[in-house]
Amino acid sequence: MSVKTTNRFKPKVHIKKGDMVIVRSGDDKGKKARVLEVNIAKQMAFIEGVNIISKATKPDAKNPQGGIIKKEAALHVSKLSLIDPKTGTGTRIGRKIEDGKTVRVSKKSGEVIK
Repeated sequence: MSVKTTNRFKPKVHIKKGDMVIVRSGDDKGKKARVLEVNIAKQMAFIEGVNIISKATKPDAKNPQGGIIKKEAALHVSKLSLIDPKTGTGTRIGRKIEDGKTVRVSKKSGEVIK
């Protein structure tokens, strides 16, 4: 799925860097982890310790030995659900305006998500 981005349109993503999420589908279903990075244009996210791949690397200054390294691969944001701070389970989010700023609100408990 390709999302066209222009100056006028920027897709909204329900997760941000540093959020705690739960994986809803795939091999790592049910795992809870922290978001390391979010690519808004591609709607992909890197999650700590989830979707681990093995990558063959050539020797370089950073890794003089080379060989196979394990690292996180990106997951589509539709496979992730934000963890509700009150209940500790997955929740959908809504947005509302408080003090002139848009904040994310949990649909399950109504709590504001920081």
